[in-house]
Amino acid sequence: MKITVDRNLCDGNGVCMGIAPDVFDIDDDLTLHIADEIPDDPEVHAQVRQSVTSCPVLALTLVE
Repeated sequence: MKITVDRNLCDGNGVCMGIAPDVFDIDDDLTLHIADEIPDDPEVHAQVRQSVTSCPVLALTLVE
């Protein structure tokens, strides 16, 4: 599972972080950071998928 972010689209709204806080983080400058390693946990993977589909600006892409 690999996540990419289109930095031109991401506005740091934090929807993804709210859904999958173990994977996504937004810093004080509203820059999105993605964990280097995604936990091998089916629940976390489900949260990541939901985060990608819930991104209001469609900035996230998931490659499995």
